[in-house]
Amino acid sequence: MTTQLATRPAVRWYGVGAVTLGIFAIVTTEILPIGLLTPIGADFALTPGRTGWLMTMPGLIAAVAAPVVTLATARLDRRLMLCALMVLLAVAGFLAAAAPFFWLELVARFLVGLTIGGFWSIGAGLAGRLVPEPWTTRATAVIFSAVPLGSVLGVPAGTFVGELVGWRTSFAALGVLSVLALVALRTTVPPLPPLQVTRAAVLGKALRSSRMAVVVTCLIVTAHFATYTYVTPFLREVVRPELIGLFLLVYGAAGLVGNIVAGLYAGRTTFAVCAGLIAAATLLMPVAGRSTAGALLLLVVWGLGYGGVPVCSMSMFAAAVPESREAATVWFTSSFQAVLSAGALVGGLVVDAWSVSVVMVAGGCCAVLTVGVLLWSRTQQDSGT
Repeated sequence: MTTQLATRPAVRWYGVGAVTLGIFAIVTTEILPIGLLTPIGADFALTPGRTGWLMTMPGLIAAVAAPVVTLATARLDRRLMLCALMVLLAVAGFLAAAAPFFWLELVARFLVGLTIGGFWSIGAGLAGRLVPEPWTTRATAVIFSAVPLGSVLGVPAGTFVGELVGWRTSFAALGVLSVLALVALRTTVPPLPPLQVTRAAVLGKALRSSRMAVVVTCLIVTAHFATYTYVTPFLREVVRPELIGLFLLVYGAAGLVGNIVAGLYAGRTTFAVCAGLIAAATLLMPVAGRSTAGALLLLVVWGLGYGGVPVCSMSMFAAAVPESREAATVWFTSSFQAVLSAGALVGGLVVDAWSVSVVMVAGGCCAVLTVGVLLWSRTQQDSGT
């Protein structure tokens, strides 16, 4: 009865909602340590850079897991895989909430990385199988809205709860959310046997076709996560701790607007504008961000810029590999997560060696380089070379 109900077209939109909820839980779990970096570090007596390993671990694992999980499970039902990955995420949330040692926190983040790599590679391209063809674009936009919503709702709420009753409670709540997403996926998504088996040769061809998308994604994601991972320690020098959740909420709201606008005009020019906004925010933050109003304004600019990055990046991958949506999604996920990890790690080294202000400037320079590469590639594209 459940399967028959889930196959009705009207009900399949609930499946889109379930996939979106799963990605929302994943995004929030992945980036929540940004908002709780200071209390987690204090609990384990770690520096901000060392605590930043909580961002490095899942990104590193996800970069490897995206192609490996996709190839290893290519013949399995996609709904089964989504549900299994949600179980992993729930375990990771509860383990993070209970872990008495930092190495166990890293184990939990390892599980998060496996979930990210597998779920994104499978789930981000399922819209066309859940709704009729005319609605595929809109359903894809709904699924990708989980990225800014994680910033708008997830991280501020988790930060607020963490500041109020302890950071471990925030991770426990995410474990519960993952269980709810598991139930939603099981009851609303129909069985989805693979239509086309993604082979290693297909992935190799897709990677060669999307080299420029990989380059610009690596540059801008490095710029963002080398800096944004450590924005909470910076804000603690400017505003009261209880206001940080509100500031991240404003940032996330701006990100949602950026996502919507970029989704309407996704292209290399829009991508360059987004990178330029990130460059302006990070370069100015050490100077103009020393006041409450200045920091808030720059976070709005930053959020508008980064909100458009995922959809612009994915559009470049999809345009480069139109014949295989899953292969394009694999390399989008892998490149995004690899440099998220590297950016957080390098940013942590810079913060520990110098300061948060120095890493802001370095990240801003990387974002400027991204703008240059995107504009150059747009020129090459227009000239047909």
